[in-house]
Amino acid sequence: MEADKTATTTPGALAPSMPTVLTTTVEIAPGAIVSRTLARSAGGNVTVFAFDQGQELAEHSAPFDAMVHLLEGALVVVIGGRDYELSSGAAIIMPADVPHAVRAPEKAKWMLVMLKDES
Repeated sequence: MEADKTATTTPGALAPSMPTVLTTTVEIAPGAIVSRTLARSAGGNVTVFAFDQGQELAEHSAPFDAMVHLLEGALVVVIGGRDYELSSGAAIIMPADVPHAVRAPEKAKWMLVMLKDES
């Protein structure tokens, strides 16, 4: 079963068929960024992050689309030089090959879904 393979080969992956409250999968650490990969496949991966206030991912680009879903707190997602302020529950797609960055003006937990093209 592929789901079982993912759970056993990706450290920290969620167990198949187990409801999970995503905000409990990662804890905020003082002055740090904490991440945990919940699922990984050829088509992409799902990672949750916990940012302490003031933490950020520097501007970069990726060859595939990615979705940020803010679980709690606040984030500023910069895409192509434009700031987008997210509040809890909001999501945004970062398009492939467009420079982007993520900043936490306050403590935040969020999920990143990378959507790799399998072709």
